Amino acid sequence: MQPTRQTGFMGIEFAASPRSSVGIEWELQLIDRTSGELKNAADKVLASLYNDGEAEYPLTTGELLLNTIEVVSAAHPTVGAAVDDLIGQVERVREVTDPMFIELMSSGSHPMAQWFDQKISNKPRYHKLIERTQWWGRNMMIWGVHIHIGVEDSDKVFPLLGGLLNYYPHLQALSASSPIWAGQSTGYASNRALMFQQLPTAGLPYEIGSWSEYEEFVDDLTRTGIVDAPSEVRWDIRPSARWGTIEVRACDGISTAEEVATVAALTQCLIESMSRELDADRTLPHLKPWFVRENKWRSARYGLDASIIVDNAGTELPIRGHLAVLAEQLAPVAAELGCADELAGIHRILERGASYERQLAVLRASQGNLRDVTLALAREFRDGLA
Repeated sequence: MQPTRQTGFMGIEFAASPRSSVGIEWELQLIDRTSGELKNAADKVLASLYNDGEAEYPLTTGELLLNTIEVVSAAHPTVGAAVDDLIGQVERVREVTDPMFIELMSSGSHPMAQWFDQKISNKPRYHKLIERTQWWGRNMMIWGVHIHIGVEDSDKVFPLLGGLLNYYPHLQALSASSPIWAGQSTGYASNRALMFQQLPTAGLPYEIGSWSEYEEFVDDLTRTGIVDAPSEVRWDIRPSARWGTIEVRACDGISTAEEVATVAALTQCLIESMSRELDADRTLPHLKPWFVRENKWRSARYGLDASIIVDNAGTELPIRGHLAVLAEQLAPVAAELGCADELAGIHRILERGASYERQLAVLRASQGNLRDVTLALAREFRDGLA
């Protein structure tokens, strides 16, 4: 069935938002405590969170699949406050899931689940998505973290978005957590990254220079029936006009709250530091789009072992070393924003390994036992890392 033509969206209003404020969306898997298998129980969990006279528990929602819930922070001035908000919601969810023998976990993929065993949430927009995307849509057993950073002026949005693409591989490599897909070790640190880009309008953003050009772009898509609303532009990094933010969607499901805080701090510091460059009337460097695309593939394939392209001359550097340098360069900004300890978590991830590395280590130690990998992820989510 062909998409219906729409009337278009011109004049998209970019909401007022405090500069460099932070909001985080964290998609969580529901799994059986013993077997590690996914549980299609989101409807029951959410129903148990309802309060009298309240339509839905605040900021804890369903997603495409019934094996998933999402906790969403309010906008906060600091990363720490946003992550504390998420932790509080997780604790509230556990009051429901623990008696149901359901564990929570976060990773970009589930090590052993099969798409045909999963159920779609009963919402019209999800059924429409599956009707249009068919096999690729049904295979979207993916989980991520979305980080919103407030931008005070729509004129800054696309310069900042273009500058942030220089650091796309850093964010993806730190969060990579989908090395195993449907029971198979894929050879990729983030298989999710390449799976998700199969959907229409997903993947890397186009080169757009201004807010008015973006309005024209969305108008083109709606008039031709490609999308029904701006929110259906599912770029890896995109403007979120409703909230007045840049939304970073490049990250796999992040396995611990500490690591969520680290990636959020890096995102906040990068955007604030680039915003200061724009305030000083300096132009932000933007990588050539073919280098951005190559960096995405390299970090999805090799994770923290990737060598990435860091300038338009084609200079290549190991991402581990570049991340360490970046953490030091951004430390003064982090101190001002109140996220110095969270940003320093970059060094802890480099020392302990990202989630994909830890999963593969459990897989080797258990001689290929996928249940052990899954339950190790659940333990990490509950207890954190030593």
